Amino acid sequence: MPSTKVLDYFTSLVADDDSIPLTETALAIALDAYPDLDLQAELASIDMLAERLRKQIPGGTPAIDRLRLLNQFFYRDLGFGQNPNDYYDPDNSYLNAVLRSRRGIPISLAVLYMEIGQQVGLPLKGVAFPNHFLLRMSIPAGEVIIDPLSGHTLSKEELQEMLEPFLENEGRSSLEDNGDGIPLGLFLQVASHRDIIARMLRNLKAIYLQEARWQRMLGVQERLVILLPNSIEEIRDRGLAYANLECFRPAVEDLEAYLEARPDASDAEQLRERLPTLRMMSRNTS
Repeated sequence: MPSTKVLDYFTSLVADDDSIPLTETALAIALDAYPDLDLQAELASIDMLAERLRKQIPGGTPAIDRLRLLNQFFYRDLGFGQNPNDYYDPDNSYLNAVLRSRRGIPISLAVLYMEIGQQVGLPLKGVAFPNHFLLRMSIPAGEVIIDPLSGHTLSKEELQEMLEPFLENEGRSSLEDNGDGIPLGLFLQVASHRDIIARMLRNLKAIYLQEARWQRMLGVQERLVILLPNSIEEIRDRGLAYANLECFRPAVEDLEAYLEARPDASDAEQLRERLPTLRMMSRNTS
């Protein structure tokens, strides 16, 4: 289980919406998998990369030209990109591992790209686009939408094409900007730092759930409960992780809290049927 010290540190990072340090918090997610990780050393290494790029940018360089230099530096010089061999490797979500391998998924690459870009004066923001995290930046000519896997600037047509599978899965078929369908801009809103960290954690959650790696999933769930204290579903999922680890007392507490808050939930009856066994096991192991 995550240590109290590690969770207290994470709690301090995400306490205030207005001051969540995105890169440091994203790095802190890796402390379960890499308990000896030196976060300050990792942050310093990112700062060194940003300083290398800064030295290549003449004063007064327009933002769009700085963006081109960032792309050259990040993707060509440093070699960052997608992991083509194992997209679902958890290391693709851990920034320290991404820094080492230069391979990641859209959201982890986006966090590093944003950090370096912001240090050279680029007002980059994250976009919680369905199924593929994106970046956006305001310039005098308008909004630039960027694919963090490649640095490619995406056109409206490309964004619509990327969104089609999501709309079909949701039972929607119309995407228009003229009032006749769903506005594309609805899916291009800036993501808060809390939203970005939650998405990174949920990516890991899906991987560890699929692999039944309950110890790692518990670490993710502990952070999700801290990050999203009003999400009773995350408390439920922490309880299920506890149950699979045979930590019966906290499992009972979390599942009872969920059922009290959501007595008519679709899974409520199933959990009620499971609770007596968990209560008995809790008594037998206390």
